[in-house]
Amino acid sequence: QLQLVESGGGLVQAGGSLRLSCVVSGHMFSMFTMGWFRQAPGKEREFVAAFSWIGGNEYYADSVKGRFTISRDNSKSTVYLQMNSLKPEDTAVYYCAADGSRRRGATMNAGDYDYWGQGTQVTVSS
Repeated sequence: QLQLVESGGGLVQAGGSLRLSCVVSGHMFSMFTMGWFRQAPGKEREFVAAFSWIGGNEYYADSVKGRFTISRDNSKSTVYLQMNSLKPEDTAVYYCAADGSRRRGATMNAGDYDYWGQGTQVTVSS
C-alpha cells in the first residue's frame, strides 16, 4: 500500500513557474511508474506526464511538452513536476499517481494507476 502526498501548488501569473512534489510512502517506490494528471473544473482528469519505473523514460501530453519536466528521486521516494511558461489553461488540480503493473513504458490512462494523491491546486492568472 502506498500513500502519495503532493505539494507545491499555488497561484502564479502567466509565464511563471511552479515545481510540484509528490512524496510516496510505502515499499518499492522504484518499482512504480509515476504519473501526473490534472483536472480542471467541469473537465475530465487528463494525463500530464509520466516517468517509467525502468529505463528512465519520460512521457508528456502534447499540451505541456517543452514546458513541463517530470523527474524522480528514488532515494527520496519523490517525483517532481517542474512547470515553466505556465498558461491560464494549466489551471487545475494536479494529482500524482503510481502504476504498479511494471508495464513497459507508461500509460496515459488514469484507470491504470493504482494509487493517487489528494491533489494540489495550481492557478495561473492571466
